[in-house]
Amino acid sequence: MSFLAIDIGNTRLKWAQYASPQPGAAVLAHGAVFLENIDQLAEGDWKGLAPPHSVLGCNVAGDAVRRRVEEQLELWDIPPRWVVSAASGGGVTNGYDHPSRLGADRFIAHIGARWHVLQRGGEEPRACLVVMIGTAVTVDAIDADGHFLGGLILPGHGIMLRALEGGTAGLRVPTGEVREFPTNTSDALTSGGNYAITGAIERMHRHLKQRAGHEPLTLMTGGAGWKVSPALDGVEHELIEPLLFDGLLALQSHRLAL
Repeated sequence: MSFLAIDIGNTRLKWAQYASPQPGAAVLAHGAVFLENIDQLAEGDWKGLAPPHSVLGCNVAGDAVRRRVEEQLELWDIPPRWVVSAASGGGVTNGYDHPSRLGADRFIAHIGARWHVLQRGGEEPRACLVVMIGTAVTVDAIDADGHFLGGLILPGHGIMLRALEGGTAGLRVPTGEVREFPTNTSDALTSGGNYAITGAIERMHRHLKQRAGHEPLTLMTGGAGWKVSPALDGVEHELIEPLLFDGLLALQSHRLAL
């Protein structure tokens, strides 16, 4: 009953094959490719894999990219299923004004985070802050009952820098370091972007703590999470790289149990 999980982001496609469609299942193989290299998967990374029994994917890169991935999946003649945000799923209630308009990646990350919350033995379920650091940054709040309360969307560090380069003369400088008191332009740009992101996380953490009445669990994921995590010293948090895969596993397992 092997299971292939696919996460198509704005920059890369990440995939992992699991021994079974359940959270915590053994990882058989995994990898990542930039979107421009998707058409090489069938003859490259996936060529030596045993055919999975099922495929579930999350896609935020648009229909054209999804069709390219489906062409590569013809290698096994297994039709994939793609996550569509719904009013509820995998133990999470979607509180978006229009639930179907919530990004599929955010919906799946919420389900993965909820699974992690419920795995904490010996304690009552806690509210959870779900942070994804990628091309864009999202900071989402889920209460102790699994209700998505709302969240923030802001540009990732790369977008911030490109916006400054495009709108301000003379700012094409190398990436700097995160400093408390930057004294050169490179460090000022890097620190400014980093603190903009961590400041948004800290603000939403404060909102959720006030709402929940307890310290929320904060889970961070995304390709650039490792860059932001060291500067988020005001909020205790965990960096969980496969959070979206955990969500895909939890959702698949939940559907099989119905």
